[in-house]
Amino acid sequence: MISILPETLTTPKLHGYLLGAVGPRPIAFASTIDVHGNPNLAPFSFFNVFSANPPILIFSPARRVRNNTTKHTLDNTLATKEVVINIVNYDIVQQMSLSSTEYGATVNEFKKAGLTMLKSDRVKPYRVAESPVQFECKVTKVEALGEDGGAGNLIFSEVVKIHIHTDILDENGSINQHKIDQVARMGGNWYSRANLGMFEVPKPLSSLGIGIDQIPDKIRLSKVLTGNDLGKLGNVEKIPLKEEVADFISSHIEIRTVLSGGDREQIEQKAKEYLKNGEVLSAWKVLLAIR
Repeated sequence: MISILPETLTTPKLHGYLLGAVGPRPIAFASTIDVHGNPNLAPFSFFNVFSANPPILIFSPARRVRNNTTKHTLDNTLATKEVVINIVNYDIVQQMSLSSTEYGATVNEFKKAGLTMLKSDRVKPYRVAESPVQFECKVTKVEALGEDGGAGNLIFSEVVKIHIHTDILDENGSINQHKIDQVARMGGNWYSRANLGMFEVPKPLSSLGIGIDQIPDKIRLSKVLTGNDLGKLGNVEKIPLKEEVADFISSHIEIRTVLSGGDREQIEQKAKEYLKNGEVLSAWKVLLAIR
């Protein structure tokens, strides 16, 4: 066994130990707006429920370690005192991950992540329509835990309205724990799916992924590709060029055979197979070759 004094570690190293040991952690998919009405959406795994009467959820956006700046979510909640906390299930995990990209303050992460903005009833921030449970909240207190990079900020969020998709309810009107199919955060690139166990989601590009909103309609509107598939496609720095697509097709006889058949669904299924294996650029090239 090793024994460590926290003050002897760099913040990133300590952060890694904490996140690697404390988990799985539920994810607060937090929707806010700034004072000008610009929507923002970001996930936070320092999150849980802490009271039922009153109903209180707390999540904690930490100050950035690299430059000690604050995140848009924290800035917005301090300014407006409102937030919607959306629960993340497996169906939207890739889109959730894509939304964590450090886009600019006025960039709408709903659009980048290909998620639907749903008007709230009692607060101004939008809900994520695809989320199985959405909590409209009033922020009652924000408690800073420090002033240096890595310091958390506890956002006390009182639930003022709850929205639940009926397809996750059981015959008694309670939430069916299998149907909600929640995911939770672990260390590194690892997540835990309550129904099945651990799986990996590569972190979003630091150079900024193009986002689902930049995927051509013929691909984005596919009936074969899921939101998770689109989330992977949106996490690339740029779309492959025509020359790259042509070179890929010419060197893969199997792909040429599939394309020659002209069955769009079969071609998209092949791209889906590449995505499942983590070969995102290969999937892009197959999809771009569809005429």
